[in-house]
Amino acid sequence: MLGSDSTNCNDVKPADVGEAGGYSTTRRNMLDVANGLYGTGVSMDIEIPMIAVIGSQSTGKSSLLENICGITLPRASGTCTRCPTECRLSHSSSPWKCTVTLRLITDRHGQAVQIRTVPFGDAILDATEVADRISRAQRAILNPSTEASFFLTGGEETTPETTFSRNCVSLEISGPDVVDLSFVDLPGIIASAGSGTTTADIELVRALVTEYAKNESCIILLTVTCETEFENQGAYQLARTFDPAGKRTIGVLTKPDRAPRGDEERWITLLKNEYSELALDNGWFSVKQPDSVQLAEGITRTQARQEEKDFFASAMPWASLPLRFQQRLGTLNLAERCSDVLSGLIAKRLPDIQRTIQDMLRMTESQLGELPKEPSKDPVGEVYGLISKFSSAMTQYVEGTPNGDGLLQTIRPKEQEFKDAIRKTAPDFRPFEQPDVDDDLPFNYGNGTGLTLPEFLSNEEEPCLPEENTHAIYINEVMDFALQAITRELPDNIPFVVTESLIREVITRWEAPAMQLFDYVEEILNAKIAEFVHAECSQYPHLDFSVSTVVADYIAERAQATRERLKWLRALEERPRTLNDHYFRDYRDKFLAWYRGQRSQYNNVPFLQKLKKHNASQGSSEFHENVRAIMAAFSALDIHDIEPTDLAKVLPADPYEAAISIMASVRAYFQVAYKRFADNVPNAIDHELVLGLNRGQALDAVLRKELGVSGPDGFRLCAEYLREDGNVAARREELRNKRDRLNKARKELMRLRQ
Repeated sequence: MLGSDSTNCNDVKPADVGEAGGYSTTRRNMLDVANGLYGTGVSMDIEIPMIAVIGSQSTGKSSLLENICGITLPRASGTCTRCPTECRLSHSSSPWKCTVTLRLITDRHGQAVQIRTVPFGDAILDATEVADRISRAQRAILNPSTEASFFLTGGEETTPETTFSRNCVSLEISGPDVVDLSFVDLPGIIASAGSGTTTADIELVRALVTEYAKNESCIILLTVTCETEFENQGAYQLARTFDPAGKRTIGVLTKPDRAPRGDEERWITLLKNEYSELALDNGWFSVKQPDSVQLAEGITRTQARQEEKDFFASAMPWASLPLRFQQRLGTLNLAERCSDVLSGLIAKRLPDIQRTIQDMLRMTESQLGELPKEPSKDPVGEVYGLISKFSSAMTQYVEGTPNGDGLLQTIRPKEQEFKDAIRKTAPDFRPFEQPDVDDDLPFNYGNGTGLTLPEFLSNEEEPCLPEENTHAIYINEVMDFALQAITRELPDNIPFVVTESLIREVITRWEAPAMQLFDYVEEILNAKIAEFVHAECSQYPHLDFSVSTVVADYIAERAQATRERLKWLRALEERPRTLNDHYFRDYRDKFLAWYRGQRSQYNNVPFLQKLKKHNASQGSSEFHENVRAIMAAFSALDIHDIEPTDLAKVLPADPYEAAISIMASVRAYFQVAYKRFADNVPNAIDHELVLGLNRGQALDAVLRKELGVSGPDGFRLCAEYLREDGNVAARREELRNKRDRLNKARKELMRLRQ
């Protein structure tokens, strides 16, 4: 029920009236500005002052709008409740005319599209024809897959494709008896489902009304019927939600003649704005429209306005209102007040609208610039260009770049790891017999066994330690293996197969490190080249996928060829051979001396060194005296050409001399072969896989062939490849449509201000 608190209302000033009932030039100009902006569709992007007519069903909203516009609206249920109707009214000395257009701002899925204004039939010169035209226009909007022109003469039985659309039916009405006013008529708020409506319909209508009502630049023209309790009318509650202070709501009391007996004073109190919790800055008005019987009898607009005037002049308590409240009665007074409020709000908001349009234009241009460029109109040339750019970037990458994350810089540490892994496969020969109790610990030079790294190795390279999982090979094991291998050889002739077998045992351990390096390089190439493909083709998912597939297959092909080459290199090493005779002999001699030096019982190195330093004419020590005596004895026996160092030959022969020779040969060959293999594997990977990817523009040619760009179907295929991501295309189209709307609005403002 209505409350009893009271407050004073603002006086309503009469509208500025000029000749022939026209309104002030300023107000007319402001309304022209709003109409022009709405025509551009920019209301989707910025808030433009408007009047939105809202009300619950059966509040007399349609009758009010008919009286203001001087037309008849569709009253049948269906499409009339499914889309907004914009009405732009302008006073003119020319004959009455109505033009109907469809303003399309979304597609059938509700997605924004470029604004299109589609004429819907010729201009209407008879107001009685408007209702039918509006019904047909709304059916066209709700069936976007069908040409709109189809509904001009048919389509009455067509089932709507959509139950609701943001697209608008736009009416431009002019004539001598027309006020300057613009508003949008929204579907009536549905109280409950039933009679052809669903819960979804209720929510759709409420969402549409909310979309307009929440706009701070929207003037809410709220219709409330006097025949139903105020508290039961949901439209007021919705309006109050978005305008709680009542600063931008104009209240309209309809059907005052149907107010229950005894309730008239409460509605009069509301009209006077005396209920503090329901007070509106722009006040409350009351109108009386023809009832259904009068409409059926064909009452004219002039007759309806006269009857309205007579009602408020005679019906109590309306007729007893003071003059300032009398100015709140009747459709004309309401229309004039709406025009004043709307034009004032437009004038106030115009500077902000201009700034907002400029700011949004700059932002929209910036956002467009951040998107990938639009697909080329020459798809074949575009695909060729993308392939060339990718090929060039990849070639530069595999050739080598100075960047820290370059391919060669990334691979180099792994190549060093590979070389170290190969070096660690060096056979762990121990120049002494296996002890009775073997702790089975991995042998490393310098691990407390008394052995140290040979000086000739430590001087030329980093320590070359055996693998941790390499078992020590003792001299007696080598000797046993050698003796078992003898078949029909003469005594002291050890078969070469012994040396060859030991070498092959080492070579077999080279495959794993080689494949680890290869796998790493292949993985790096696949990942990096996938980045190159995506960088050039990210805008085109189909091309990205196709190029990625071809490149991956080609890399796999080159990788297989490289694997075969690596297997060939390892197989090559299985037969010991070298032309670096001097290099091999030098190492063998050094290892022979070193292994022998570790067996002091058979090779007394200190004794040999002392013999080398012996001088027959000098030295008085007992050692030198004994050597001179022995040399003199040889001379007395007529044995000449004996050197002091020859005396070391009298030491007992080493029973493992043959094993030492084998160990030295194997170890010397390893020094020759591992360096060769450590070079050949990275070189083969680089030559066959890395540089082999696009040698002679091979990958470029493969891409063109496999993608079919050079074939007879090249244009169609390339066009398909360049079909960009739907989200990107939709975003570009959305921004372009927005830019188009903003530019049209900016030009419209410039035109109207000239």
